[in-house]
Amino acid sequence: MDFVPLGLAADLVILTVRDGALQVLLIRRGITPYQGRWALPGGFVRPDEDLEQTARRELAEETGLSSDRIHLEQVATYGAPARDPRGRVVSVAYLALVPDLPAPVAGTDAASASWVAVGEVLADPGRLAFDHHRILSDGVERARAKLEYSPLAAAFCPPEFTISELRGVYEAVWGTPLDPRNFHRKVTKTPDFVESAGATTTRDGGRPAQLFRRGTATTLYPPMTRGG
Repeated sequence: MDFVPLGLAADLVILTVRDGALQVLLIRRGITPYQGRWALPGGFVRPDEDLEQTARRELAEETGLSSDRIHLEQVATYGAPARDPRGRVVSVAYLALVPDLPAPVAGTDAASASWVAVGEVLADPGRLAFDHHRILSDGVERARAKLEYSPLAAAFCPPEFTISELRGVYEAVWGTPLDPRNFHRKVTKTPDFVESAGATTTRDGGRPAQLFRRGTATTLYPPMTRGG
């Protein structure tokens, strides 16, 4: 039976909300192919590793970020014949959407590492090496969907937050403005999404706003649909 040598790799879409925008962790490649181009962190699977071990090792080696508290989930598998000029390489992509991540530090074959606004990267399909624009697009869509049915957005807020601050997280991840009154109604009527902290704040400006804490819900029903 005919076959060709096959390489197996893992790539990572690491997202966070920084400075009011959804940002992705990118590395600038220090080796060929695509030397000097931005790319997602990742690399080849070693003989003694499973896929997730590779993803976590590459994250630490290329960016200096510890993966101990980062939950990774598989997004998709990418295997187009010409996706890597070095030969036939299949890559499994992992996603993490995590708050409070520090500045990365480049290492191994990465010349530099940085947080970059997702909108800026997706607007330029030729900016990323390999097929990483497609992988990033798929990862961002998965992250946006997660905010529809999970309370993950509250993790990006202070322990006590206003509905306006929570709305800012949704707007950053979804990349679209939301109607404040409609959003407030949906959040407060979704069972166990948020609970009153019994206090108010003026840090949003204007009149005092009620403070909330994350509730006990693990899934949101009805979901926080992007269509309003």
